[in-house]
Amino acid sequence: MTRIGIVSTGSYLPDTVVGNEEIARGAGVSDEWIVRKTGIRERRRADDRDATSDLAARAALAALEQAGVQPQDVAYIVLATSTPDHPQPATASIVQHLIGAVNAAAFDINAVCSGFVYATTVAERLLRAADDGRYALVIGADIYSRILDYSDSKTAILFGDGAGAVLLGAVPEARGITETSLLSRGDQYRLISVPAGGSRMPANDRTLREGAHYFRMDGRGVRSFVQDNLPAALHELLERAGVERELVRHFVPHQANGVMLGEVWPELGLPRATMHLALEEYGNTGSASVPITLDVAHRRGEFADGETVLMAGFGGGMTVGAVLTRWAPTAFARPREQELTAVV
Repeated sequence: MTRIGIVSTGSYLPDTVVGNEEIARGAGVSDEWIVRKTGIRERRRADDRDATSDLAARAALAALEQAGVQPQDVAYIVLATSTPDHPQPATASIVQHLIGAVNAAAFDINAVCSGFVYATTVAERLLRAADDGRYALVIGADIYSRILDYSDSKTAILFGDGAGAVLLGAVPEARGITETSLLSRGDQYRLISVPAGGSRMPANDRTLREGAHYFRMDGRGVRSFVQDNLPAALHELLERAGVERELVRHFVPHQANGVMLGEVWPELGLPRATMHLALEEYGNTGSASVPITLDVAHRRGEFADGETVLMAGFGGGMTVGAVLTRWAPTAFARPREQELTAVV
């Protein structure tokens, strides 16, 4: 059976840098307070003219360029986002159009900040079943700046905008994705939400006045959820895969909050692993945070052939997901020029 793994990575971060001082003024806190509570110093903000599909398409093109793969060779585009361009159609369909992936089936997944890991799991299964030598683009993209209440110090300080992508395809024997794990705790769905704008609470004048269209989060509840569920989920995954914790060399988590990750890190029991973080510069980019961090580390040359990489996401739903992979050698191809198709 063909082994499926990461062939290349890509990311896109908007040019506009937003430092803590700007966020702190609106939220009634200080730069020092934000750093002490989160480890975040700045984040990126999308241009007013851009939607989530634009960021996703640029990250996807970066991954294709790195591998030297043409868009028409992509069989699937699976886009993880909780900030889609529209309620419908799927944002992935717009990405397919933007990059010219005319042969790809395209669809969205919303598992909030676990979305990229969920999407990777789905795409790997599709490719393995098809076994036809084509590729899948897995993208995480979010523009949280559009749904934040900047007076809310619990949420405004955390989030940035961005997109990350991986190209999945056939890899050499004894490389690639070896195990995945997904879980949901729907009884705790109220911990993270955007209450208005759906079928239960359609947007109207009242919901706008009450700010019900903004992102809301119970910070303490989320922290407890992560502490209670993430270590157990990862330990179960490694046991099922038959991989000793000492063999994990790289841990790429959702970049939720640097302080919280520092607190849960000892509980994971990964003595030889490096935990990769990019949140100091980019903040919490939702479903994009794992692939952005993966791309940053990869382009720095931090992953060696055959090393075990563990990726983990956690977020609204509440959800936890993890992917265990053995890194395959990837070639940095010469970038090619390709323009995005204009969407009217």
